[in-house]
Amino acid sequence: MTDSIPLLSLQGITKIFPGVHALEHVRLDLYPGKVTALIGENGAGKSTLVKVMTGIYQPDEGEILYKNIPVKLVNPQSAHKLGITAIHQETVLFDELSVTENIFAGHYLQRGLFNRLDWPAMQRKTEEILTRLDVQIDPRAVLKELSIAQRHMVAIARALSFDAQVVILDEPTAALSQHEIIEFYQIIARLKQENKAILFISHKFDEIFAISDYYTILRDGSYIGSGHISDITEARMVTMMVGREISQTYPKPAQTPGETVLQVVGLSHPTEFSAISFSLRRGEILGFYGLVGAGRTELMKALFGVTPPSRGQILIGGQARHFANPSEAIAAGIVYVPEERQQQGTIIALPIYQNISLPQLSRLNPHGILNENKEWALADEYARRLQVKAFSWRQSVETLSGGNQQKVVIGKWLATQPQIIILDEPTKGIDIGSKAAVHQFMAELVAQGLAVIMVSSELPEIMGMAHRIIVMHEGLLVGEFKAGEATAEMIVSVASGASEDVA
Repeated sequence: MTDSIPLLSLQGITKIFPGVHALEHVRLDLYPGKVTALIGENGAGKSTLVKVMTGIYQPDEGEILYKNIPVKLVNPQSAHKLGITAIHQETVLFDELSVTENIFAGHYLQRGLFNRLDWPAMQRKTEEILTRLDVQIDPRAVLKELSIAQRHMVAIARALSFDAQVVILDEPTAALSQHEIIEFYQIIARLKQENKAILFISHKFDEIFAISDYYTILRDGSYIGSGHISDITEARMVTMMVGREISQTYPKPAQTPGETVLQVVGLSHPTEFSAISFSLRRGEILGFYGLVGAGRTELMKALFGVTPPSRGQILIGGQARHFANPSEAIAAGIVYVPEERQQQGTIIALPIYQNISLPQLSRLNPHGILNENKEWALADEYARRLQVKAFSWRQSVETLSGGNQQKVVIGKWLATQPQIIILDEPTKGIDIGSKAAVHQFMAELVAQGLAVIMVSSELPEIMGMAHRIIVMHEGLLVGEFKAGEATAEMIVSVASGASEDVA
């Protein structure tokens, strides 16, 4: 792939868990001053490979070479000593601590005979690292006061405080705005200038092609191919990822939506949104688009009874309803798949089948005696329909890839057979193969008469799946388009507040 010697090389890596080959003879090379994209569907083995690289898992076969010398990464500390660090989509930092405290947590600088903590030195070092990154963050600032993008920068600064040579970026832009993503690209450019070897994991092809030098593709735990990013097309990459052509990415149903099932009139919240009115019909996908801070998620939470609106009406089947809590919304036939699947959508320590059956325990167990066979049958039906990849429905949700976790959350709510399902960023952090499965299932649901509200920040998804698109800006409904009547430029213009309402 290149004439230089890899800084880190994984050769023939195999990792076996009970009942499944998570990795089978995988290889990966990372080069100094270069970005290598690790690409694959959810469940392809990317997370397992990262855990092998960072000493969390030990490979059953294969070897790891650092600067062409075989090494054993027996634990995360040994990986850190070599200069290998990972920055995850949901990096664990400490909200109540300062930036400096977060950067040096676990490896504080000390001085003097009694090894007292050297706070002045740590503050100076923090300022040096942030200056290198050209990031304007006060080292004394408390982390909870920072934006998501700034927290990512703190995580990178922490990695550099270890003098990291290999930096693993796992879905680092999933929660960033477009402006923040551009700033993040600049950070990556600086890391390349410092000769760091970077592994970049993302499901966004535009990012992969924008910043990567090389690629490596995994499928079902196996190495499929690698090469220079300039030598592969997006279509070829998709085919290698999924082992098949994905010809119909957005299978929007052709039938005309039916009668109105939900009507929202003048719904307002004191701080989040104001005077929102729209309708939703049976067999319709209604898309909500907006930039960060538009108020879309807050509106959906009000519809689901999480936060009460200050005024306005919600009508279901023509009848005004007020939801004091989510259980009342569920009883009325509304369910909500949240954007934050791990914190709000699942109990990650429980197995798949118990997560899917959880909202229906009283129905499945009417006399208070758990009937595991009924729970299993329900979970089996929906996990299979959504193509959840797992070796058993007894597998805990926390061990699944992000895309498969999302499928479990969707399956849990679909199993309640609702009238209306709200999907908040349903394919966030999901690979293209899993996206296609979710989109296909959405099309099947509306074909059966379900009404769907889909909140998405991905314009192609909104334009490809929705019958109508509602655009929000700073808590206001600023535009509405029928499918096919607006270009991406028109929608973004309205969402940014640069255009008048063209509904």
